[in-house]
Amino acid sequence: MAHPISNGPRADRARRVADVLRQQIHAEAYPDGLPAEHDLAAEFSVSRNTVREALGVLKHEGLIDRGPKVGTHVALRKYSHGLDALLGLKETFKDLGEVRNQVRAAMPVTAPPSVARRLRLEPGERAVFIERLRYLGDLPLSLDLTYLVPDIGTQILEHPLETNDLFALIEQVSGRPLGSASLALEAIPADAHSAATLQVPDGAALLMLERLTCLDDGRPVDLEYIRMRGDRITMRGSLIRADPIRSKP
Repeated sequence: MAHPISNGPRADRARRVADVLRQQIHAEAYPDGLPAEHDLAAEFSVSRNTVREALGVLKHEGLIDRGPKVGTHVALRKYSHGLDALLGLKETFKDLGEVRNQVRAAMPVTAPPSVARRLRLEPGERAVFIERLRYLGDLPLSLDLTYLVPDIGTQILEHPLETNDLFALIEQVSGRPLGSASLALEAIPADAHSAATLQVPDGAALLMLERLTCLDDGRPVDLEYIRMRGDRITMRGSLIRADPIRSKP
C-alpha cells in the first residue's frame, strides 16, 4: 500500500514532508543535521525531488541552511510559548535565559472606549498604558502594549518594569492571585514600525495575541496586545475534548 505522503501532486507531497520535518526540527530531533536526501526519500516513500522541494520550503522559512559538502542543518529553533497556562514571558522562558524589557512608554492615559468597556471602566476614565519591547538575551521577541486598571496600574508604575513581569507585579500590588484570561491569537504581517522594532523584514509573519486577564475574583485588570515574532515563537497547548453532543438515533 502506498505511503500516505506519497499520494497526490509533488507540491502536495513536498508540503506534507515539510510539515513533518518542521515539527521534528522544533522537537530538536536533528542536533547534528538533517538526514541525507536519499534517506529522507526512503523514510517518506517519496522521490528525492520531492524531498528537495520540501527542504526548499523550510529553507525559505529560515529554519534550515543547506550547502554542498556541509549538508542540511538547522538554522534556528523556535521557543515554545504555552497557551494552557497563565504565565508571563519571564516565567515562560526562565530556563532559557534572561528576559529583560525596554520600557518604551509608561503613563496614565484616557482609556479608549473599547478598552474601558473590557476593563469595566467608566467612559473617559483613566487607565495606565505600558509599552515594552521584550528581549530574551539580545533577541527581541515581542512588542507588548498593555492597559491596566488605574488603581493597580498606578502602583505598578512605582516598580521597576525593566526586569519584572507585569503578572507578578499585579499580584503583588493587588494582594490577589490572577485567575483566568481570555485570548485571541492571529497571524498578521509586520508593519514597517513593528518590523524595525522587532528586527524582522517588513511583512514578516507576527503572532498577534490579544489577552484580557482577570484576578481570581473575576475582575478584569489587564488588557494586552502582544506582537510576537513568528519566526522565533511557537504557541503550544494541551486540549481536552469535552463529551460530544450525540444526536439520538
